[in-house]
Amino acid sequence: MVDSPREGKLARSPDFVQLIDLASESVGGKILFATDDFFAPAENLIKSDSPRCDEHKYTEFGRWVDGWETRRKRIPGHDWCIVKLGIQGTIRGLDVDISYFTGDYAPRISIQAANVDEDKEPPMPQRGARMGVAATSEECEAVAKLQSSDWDCLVPRTELRPGTAAGHNYFLVNSQQKWTHVRLNLFPDGGIARLRVYGVGHKDWASADPKEPVDLVAMASGGACVGFSNAHFGHPNRMIGVGPPKSAADGWVTARRPDRPPVLQSDETGALLVLGGEWAVFRLSHPGVVTQVEIDTTHFKGSSPASCHLDGCILTAQEEEDMTRQQWEPPGHRWKALLPATKLSPSAAQVFDSLTPELQDVVTHARLTICPDGGVGRLRLRGFPSSICLLRPRDKPMMRFSVKAGFRSSL
Repeated sequence: MVDSPREGKLARSPDFVQLIDLASESVGGKILFATDDFFAPAENLIKSDSPRCDEHKYTEFGRWVDGWETRRKRIPGHDWCIVKLGIQGTIRGLDVDISYFTGDYAPRISIQAANVDEDKEPPMPQRGARMGVAATSEECEAVAKLQSSDWDCLVPRTELRPGTAAGHNYFLVNSQQKWTHVRLNLFPDGGIARLRVYGVGHKDWASADPKEPVDLVAMASGGACVGFSNAHFGHPNRMIGVGPPKSAADGWVTARRPDRPPVLQSDETGALLVLGGEWAVFRLSHPGVVTQVEIDTTHFKGSSPASCHLDGCILTAQEEEDMTRQQWEPPGHRWKALLPATKLSPSAAQVFDSLTPELQDVVTHARLTICPDGGVGRLRLRGFPSSICLLRPRDKPMMRFSVKAGFRSSL
């Protein structure tokens, strides 16, 4: 595994890129304001797909680019834009991607953030499709009410590293506050392909309906993977992402186990006789009782697991840290079955009742084990939050993921 980046410094492939992009258009992120959208609109910053390059494509304003690009500034000031996060939450890291912006990228940037109450956000004019324009006086007057120049600084003014097809500039954020908006400043102008705001969602549990089950492991509410045995083709955090899986690339996918038998056999029930399996441990977004389990193998037509089982336990913050150091091998009695060994079907969403409605066992962590290996698109653990709160205070982010020795992730 790579080392986590230092705060405010550039780094390569940090762990936080496995978290959810809070600003992505796919989760409801939107651009509220941009000083200039001459060559390409700021909405491109929050596209969910990777930037592309077409050297031969031009618009009436100049070369076509897949990102946000402002005109060459000839007046005092600098360019900036404001993004309203689709999911409010704690920001763990940022990626300022300048892929394909080789001669016109913004040489320096800074990033600010704020937690703005919904009722205090001023109404903003609709941006619509736009190119070849600068912000109107009406837009400037509206955005001035946010006083965004006074927002907290997450990344101070920093020079960017140019890149061709891989221009990622990563920044670790050491803040435990909840944020709803970010401001990206360009100094003085130029282009940025994508802005990724990686973090953990925040849910207001006090306002949740106690009679309605919720997904207790959803990343948008604060769930996170804290350990796994193998993630060769896809990290387990993808299983607890937003919405249905988009493709076979949007899920947890392991390598084929090298210890599988030369010739597979099954028992009288049809279950495969294989040793071992792959596992992933999740910290729930809130302690609670899991009443329903959904395992979605959509898109995994030839690589879904044969079966799975799910266990849960209660761990304090200190116990979680200890288990991480021990590569998640706690005593067997700590884990209680939430779902017994269950056969899975390829490319299907299957819903099972948990064993806990009768037991009423509160859990803080869940461990999904798949046998023998394969891919799972989504994991949903629906149930009811408990008033018990044994999880860590959100003052010490766990940025490292525990990986079983001998099964290192290639991500």
